[in-house]
Amino acid sequence: MKFNVDEKFIVDCFKDIVGVPSPVGYYVKMNPVLEKYAAKFGKTVTYDNKSTAYITLDGEDNSKTVLIGAHVDTLGMVVRTVEPNGMIRVRQLGGLNFSSLEGETVTVHTRGGKEYTGLFTCQSHSVHVFDDARTLPRDEDHMMVILDENIKNAEDIRKLGIRNGDFISIDPRCQVTENGYIKSRFIDDKGAVACCFATLKYLTENNLKPKYKTILAFPYSEEIGMGGTFVPAEVSEYIAVDIGLIGPGYEGNEYAVSICAKDAAAPYDYELTNRLIGYAEKAECDYAVDIYYHYGTDANAAVRAGNNLRAATFGMAVWCSHGMERTHISGLLNTANLLLAYVLDI
Repeated sequence: MKFNVDEKFIVDCFKDIVGVPSPVGYYVKMNPVLEKYAAKFGKTVTYDNKSTAYITLDGEDNSKTVLIGAHVDTLGMVVRTVEPNGMIRVRQLGGLNFSSLEGETVTVHTRGGKEYTGLFTCQSHSVHVFDDARTLPRDEDHMMVILDENIKNAEDIRKLGIRNGDFISIDPRCQVTENGYIKSRFIDDKGAVACCFATLKYLTENNLKPKYKTILAFPYSEEIGMGGTFVPAEVSEYIAVDIGLIGPGYEGNEYAVSICAKDAAAPYDYELTNRLIGYAEKAECDYAVDIYYHYGTDANAAVRAGNNLRAATFGMAVWCSHGMERTHISGLLNTANLLLAYVLDI
């Protein structure tokens, strides 16, 4: 049974939330947006002390509680120091691919609430000026932010209210083509967040309850391996909806939903992964099963942290992970279909 997931909603939701800055640990702007989407479907958002957002759904059987996690944090940076000439040096939040960021627009968010855009570039920024413009490593030690302000020295930066430790977000540059390709930063993992809200929309509009009590969780620290370390005590299953990967040796593709059987740390739960494969077949999903090397999710982070639960993961596969990513709307629709099959236990 294939579910009639609202394609326009899932795309519009993604475009909306991907434009809201939420680098690791920066929840100021995103939490109100999560509350807005929850309210559309008559739900409220609660938070734990880590500012993880939760939407709790009553089930047909509340004796069991499952959790679906879609991390809302993205890759980002913080201000490391300001050079005497006013150039800003950074530290990364998560595993940035600096080569994909050169020339990108970024925004510095001060703790006083001000925002300043800038250009992220290599210090050897021009082939007309620097002999090593093409060869200098693209990393934290050689990249910098040039603010879109009249800056002559470090004091000019300080006068703007910018301090070490201020968050820096990266322009997602989201595009959706007429034939359904989504090109954007941070499909990881805001594509999954959109799938969660599409699932909630379907349940609400069809007056359906999940089979079991279901918690939708939106953590802010997956990109540094900490998003799933705290889990409400009653949870017995943790499903991380996260990106799949595309590459040599992988069966996944951007039109299907990818089920990960093992990541860099450990295999996912045998029985739960088997169930997901069965749900994918019953829901007529295009799907693939893969194992990933340089990869981890909040679900296995929850297991490593000592939580007593089963863990599994699936999601839309993307090209160019941790860079300018690409997937297809079919991948999101297959992911939402598998989510519905899981929560309804068809």
